[in-house]
Amino acid sequence: MDHQATTPVDERVLDEMLPHFRESFGNPHSADHTLGWKSALAVEQAAVRIAELIGADSDEIIFTSGATEANNMALLGLKRNVRSESGRRRFILSDIEHKCVLAAGRVISSRPGFSADGLPVDKHGCVLLESLEGALDNDVLAVSIMAVNNEIGTIQDIGKISDLVRKAGAVFHCDAAQAPIAMDLRGIAEQVDLLSLSAHKMYGPKGIGALYIRRELQAHLEPLIHGGGQQNGLRAGTIPTALCVGMGAAAEFLNSDEAVEKRALLRQRRDRFVRKMASLPWSIGVNGAGAAARHPGNANMCFAGFTAQDILQALQPHLAASTGSACTSGIPEPSHVLKAIGLSPETAEASVRFSLGFDTTDTDVDDAVALIDNVLGELSTNGLFNDKLCRAA
Repeated sequence: MDHQATTPVDERVLDEMLPHFRESFGNPHSADHTLGWKSALAVEQAAVRIAELIGADSDEIIFTSGATEANNMALLGLKRNVRSESGRRRFILSDIEHKCVLAAGRVISSRPGFSADGLPVDKHGCVLLESLEGALDNDVLAVSIMAVNNEIGTIQDIGKISDLVRKAGAVFHCDAAQAPIAMDLRGIAEQVDLLSLSAHKMYGPKGIGALYIRRELQAHLEPLIHGGGQQNGLRAGTIPTALCVGMGAAAEFLNSDEAVEKRALLRQRRDRFVRKMASLPWSIGVNGAGAAARHPGNANMCFAGFTAQDILQALQPHLAASTGSACTSGIPEPSHVLKAIGLSPETAEASVRFSLGFDTTDTDVDDAVALIDNVLGELSTNGLFNDKLCRAA
């Protein structure tokens, strides 16, 4: 029940990857022999598949180690953009962005003359378009808004956001790491200038991601990693052929009719889980947007009177869920996402993110609900239930 943290590698993806660890092990940058040519072709074919997922061209796909690197590359690399030389030195980041985007914003703000401003969201986690329109001025270099939130699953209206950003003449970056499972991405490249993806969020391998960079923008982006000038000089280092092939195979899977059907089934099972949870004799609510406007596998739920950490620890080793982003595990502070949508610290600390995957079954859902019900009963019996907090919620 924690598929937004990561997904298993699809069997078809693994089958395509395996030959590139042994038989086709050539360095894709070795230009003097057939082993290198074969690996380079495999990488190019992977880039084509990823480009097709979002409606881009393969030369606009830059491989990275994951979405975190892609997000950093997009935002920190923009400081060389020609618009910054003409007075555009302000970045706008939504208040519910992934922590790596917010951390990049703090780095940007530490540079003389640059700033990174927050953008509020409503109680559902939707960007306030009026606030965005009011914040956009001729000093804004870039706007970064994620397509699908990693904690509460809110799906943003990228089309409307794009219209506002383009009208203001700013660059639009979109963290789409959670989007391939949640929505059809074909054509999204036409609405953004930069877009980040992560293979392990879409049934591909860990350790590989990609940044879509609109062709006209590539000359204005400074690389974070310097060296041999690989990937159009934008990201140096030997490309991991097998991982690229795996990400390409995963992209083709998520771009198929099969994926459309799996998203629909995933939404049905998520809704089943929420209904069964609501029938339990406890005060349990859902944080964020309505079912139709959120990731089809996401159910971020508040257990009034309990604490999330107590629930998760009591569920071990039988059920995997989380208090939010896997990247923030172990940090003893309320989620910045839940805070941004107006939850109190107590309510935020009582919230758990459940995220179902394509392979989650009805039996899994039923077993999870039974486990949670038993745990809540045990915690209540053991005095780990605060009736005052429950009534306040």
